[in-house]
Parts: sequence; structure tokens; C-alpha cells
Amino acid sequence: MIASLENISLSFDDVTFILYKVSARVYENSRVGLVGANGAGKSTLLNILCGDLEPDDGELAIARDKSIGILRQDGGLISENSIISEMQSVFLHLHQMEDEMHLLEEQIAKTPSEELEKRWAQMQTNFETQEGYNIGVKIATVLNGMGFGEVDPETSVGVLSGGERTRLALCKLLLKKPDLLILDEPTNHLDFKTLIWLEDYLSDYKGALLIVSHDRYFLDRLCLNIWELRQSELTVYNGNYSAYLRQKEEREEYVRSEYESDQREIAQMRDFVARNMARASTTSRAKSRQKALEKLEENLEKPKSALRPPIIRFQKSRDPVSDVLIVENLNLSVGEKDQEKHLISGLDLLVKRGEKIAMIGSNGVGKTSFLRALMGQIRYQGRIKWGRNCDICYFNQGEDGFDENKTALDELWDFYPHEYEHTLRTALGHVGLSRENALKLICVLSGGERARLKFAKLMLSQGNVLILDEPTNHLDLGSKEAVDKALSEFDGTLLVVSHDRYLLSKFPDKILEMNPGGVKVYPGKYDQYIVQKRLESQIAPQETKLEKKPDHGGKSHRTKKQRSEEVMRKSRIRELEIKIESLEGEISLLEEEITSPAVAADYLILQGKCADIEKKRSELNEYLDQWSELELGNNI
Repeated sequence: MIASLENISLSFDDVTFILYKVSARVYENSRVGLVGANGAGKSTLLNILCGDLEPDDGELAIARDKSIGILRQDGGLISENSIISEMQSVFLHLHQMEDEMHLLEEQIAKTPSEELEKRWAQMQTNFETQEGYNIGVKIATVLNGMGFGEVDPETSVGVLSGGERTRLALCKLLLKKPDLLILDEPTNHLDFKTLIWLEDYLSDYKGALLIVSHDRYFLDRLCLNIWELRQSELTVYNGNYSAYLRQKEEREEYVRSEYESDQREIAQMRDFVARNMARASTTSRAKSRQKALEKLEENLEKPKSALRPPIIRFQKSRDPVSDVLIVENLNLSVGEKDQEKHLISGLDLLVKRGEKIAMIGSNGVGKTSFLRALMGQIRYQGRIKWGRNCDICYFNQGEDGFDENKTALDELWDFYPHEYEHTLRTALGHVGLSRENALKLICVLSGGERARLKFAKLMLSQGNVLILDEPTNHLDLGSKEAVDKALSEFDGTLLVVSHDRYLLSKFPDKILEMNPGGVKVYPGKYDQYIVQKRLESQIAPQETKLEKKPDHGGKSHRTKKQRSEEVMRKSRIRELEIKIESLEGEISLLEEEITSPAVAADYLILQGKCADIEKKRSELNEYLDQWSELELGNNI
């Protein structure tokens, strides 16, 4: 065990608790995701765990030989240092060991000595054991993976942006490899490519992980437990983020059902006491029941009311024609003269009625500009034609056009002047702006509240084509889940720009990847997109080799040996497919088992099953790699 939290409590004034009797364990192979609303106490809990904050009550125990590393905003980077010197500082002890080895070598060369040679041999063994000869490779791997591959390693830390400094701090922390790695919002400032690399790297991390993140896909892929902080208390769930959602719903339904059952029993007992207390023949029974009633009422605890997530539901008033959008030979640039930046060349796109399309790409590649061109807000060359009866609604991630001095209710009323107040207040209530919140001035609304006001506007529009630019930005987890559900259930047409991979794994029929070289279409959701991208990266070097093969006029002449090898390859492919299917079933079964209360109550059993899952996932990845390689050879 690395760390133990026992009944940790912390309050403002001995009454208002930030944390109340929090207990949890972190083991050597823990993979924990910490979730909770903003202000729930997540950062406070991390600071206590790191020893930066003393709790009012309870006990924190850290194993003596275990190290803890946490991602800070700048990671204690020194502005005057270069990127490479910051990375090299992690291995200072190894550099010192290497210097000592060189001194010993010089001494041995001058005065040979058995004792010196033994010291040198022992030191070299230690150096090799700690992979001292691989320092350069380790640093290059992490810097390349985290997006610094094209940056001069001698660049000063002081000239980096805030986001770049945070990424560099994460690089340094990954190289340190603490026994417990604590990451607070590590996916901020990362593009898709870097995110995928980081997930792969952390999947193989030898120590324990404790991750705070709003990236639900990240939590889903890496975590085996979810800690939820709510109303100062911590609840531990087994499984990844998706499993946590299911268990939380089941748990809340069970608690609610038990409370309602107890309420019915209390009502019956009260009725019995009221009817029988005054009668001499039943007074003693009534008094006995009265005592039982008082005890039950004393111990009865009302379920804690969860923050109600918004209710978001998009409905359309009519259907458009089959061809909703036709884009032909679109060329798009922004800026003027010397500042002009070309974004899109010769784009053709056909969007059919009911299609759900997601657009992804790195920042600055032109996704928002493309949406603005579709809305006629900026100039372009080419043809953009919307079909008849298209009621288009646009969710802009930037300026929302709200009048800062109006209330949320008045803003809706100006947009829908013929709607009843009850209708508008209902829409606001659905997104969490009910009662007095509906009368808040827009200038005091938070980013999340402003986003939810925009969703209220969209719901009332009854549009059949929704164009959404980063719709889940600024939203808490509950609101993001509501958006996921709304987009999945909407039977109109969607064109959505998003970096939210959990959302991208839920709703789209196809993904449009935009990059400086153009736009490419991938059928399916995000998971299918990743599979295709991985396959492309494997195919690319093979295509180079194929170009060098001589042309035989399109004919293939295979020897007996080649035909035999082909049969063996196909046989191996079938064998691998059977193993892959079997392993996927076993992993699925184990993931279900670790969510059961019986397994959760026994740490040893839980630890064993988690280890089995990791082992089987490793085997599965090996089989998938072999299968991809053989399939690729078969297609060639």
C-alpha cells in the first residue's frame, strides 16, 4: 500500500465541512479517477495527500519507501533553464554516478587496483540497473510524445506559453516516475495526438495513478476505480468512468427506494399508534410501537439530494429535404494581405438529412471558420447550398451575443417575444436556471451558466439542423452527460466541432478530420476513427516499400512455398480472431465482477481480478498487433 486516508476531515469553522470522515486507500497498482463538482474539495484532498495541508482530524499514512509526484501548474520549472537542462535535472544522481565512474576509470588507468575495479564494476551495475545509458532515449521519447519533438531542446523555459510550461512540467514528472503519480487536469492544452500518446504511456505506467480530469474518455480508458467527492463525503466505485455512472445510478435508486420504504413503514406505525394508544387493551402494544417508531425516525437519514443535471432535449418542428447541405470546391482563407492564412482548399461535402457529423482537428486549423462560412458570417470561394426547409441553429463557442445588462429570462424573451413566460421559465429551469437564477443579470453568470442559457435557446428553437462549436466547453460532468444524451437522441441533422472524445464516442455517424493538408472523412465514432488512424500509421511505411517493387504487368505468380505460407497466414489470422474474441469476453466478465459489492468488499480478491484484467489486456494488445500485421500482409 502506498497511502491510507482514515476519517480525514477538514472544515472552515467546525461546522462547514470541506471533507468529512474521508477514508480511502491507494495501492501499488491503483488506477483512480477523482471526480466531483467544482468546489467539492478535490484539490484540498490532493493537497492533504501530498502533505501540503494538514487535516483537522483523521490520519494520513504514507509508506516510508514510496514517493508521490503531483502535477503543479508550472512544476517548479526554472525560467532561466533550457528545456533539455530541466529534463536532465531529473537524472542528476545518474549524471553524478557517471562522473564518478569516469574518475574511477582514470584512477584505474594510472594505478590499477582490484579494489577500484570492484567499485567501478558495482557502480556500473547500478548505473545499468537504473537505465543510465538510456537517459537520452527516455527524454527524447517523452518530449516527442508530449509535442516538443520539433522544439529546439535548448529553448529557454521562460519563453514558453503557460500551456507549454504545464506540458513540460508533465514531461519532467513522467521522467521522475514516482510510485504515486497525481495528475490534476493533465489533458488541458493537449491535442488528440498527444492525448493518445499520454494515454498509451500511462496505460503501461508501473506505479499508481490518481487522476483529476473532466476528460471522461481519459478516465474511461485509464481508471479502475472512481472516487466521487460530493457534499464533503467520498464514495468509492469500482470500474472506469462508464461503470461509475451505472453504479451511481443504481446506488441512488436503491437508497431512494429504501428511504421511501422506511417512510411507508413510519406512516403505518404512526397510524397504528394513533389508533391504539387510547384503548386500554392495546395501549402497551401502541407504546412499544411508539418506541420503535422513535428509534426508526432517529436513525432514518434522508438521501442527500444530488445536484440535478440539466434536462436537454432537442426537437424539430419539421423535416428538411434529403440533401441538407451541399459544399462544392470550397476555398477558405482568413486575414488580409500579408496576414492572410489559407485554411481550406477544394472541399466537397454532402450532408444528408439525419446525418450526425463530428469535425475534429488541431487548434487554428480552421474548424470554427468553416462553421462561420456555413452560416454566411465570413467570405469564402466556392459553393455552399442549404436545402429547402432547413431550420439552422448555431451554437457559437465564442461570443454569445448576450446583452450583459439583461436577465436570463429577458434574453430569452427578446429572442422569443411571442412565447409565454411559463414556457421560457420551464426551459430555463431545465438547464438549471430556475427561480431567482432566471432573474440573474447575464454579466454575473458563470461560463457554465452562460453555456446552459445557450442550450435553453437552442431547445426553444426547434431547429432541424444544429451546428455546434465545442458545446461541452465550460460544462460540469453532469451537464456533459445531458448533452451526450440529447445529441444521441436528436433525430435531426448535426454538425459538431468538439475535442470531447467521450462525446465523440457517443453520437456521430462519421468524423471529419481537418488538417493543413485537407479534410478526410472517417465512418463511425471516435473509437473506429482511432482504429483506422492506427492502421494508417502501420500502412504508411509498407506503401513506401511497395513503390519499389517491380511491375509484373499486374500478374501475380506465386510459388508452391508462397501459397503454403498464404494458407498458414490465413490459418493464423483465424486462430488470433478466436483468441481475441475469447479474451475480450473474459475482460468484459472480469470488469463486471469487480463492480459487484462482494468483490469490492475484499481487497485481495479485487486486487487479483484487477491484475488479471491488466494481464489479459496486455495479451489482447499483443494479439491485436499480430492480427493487424497479418491482415496487412494479406491485403498487400
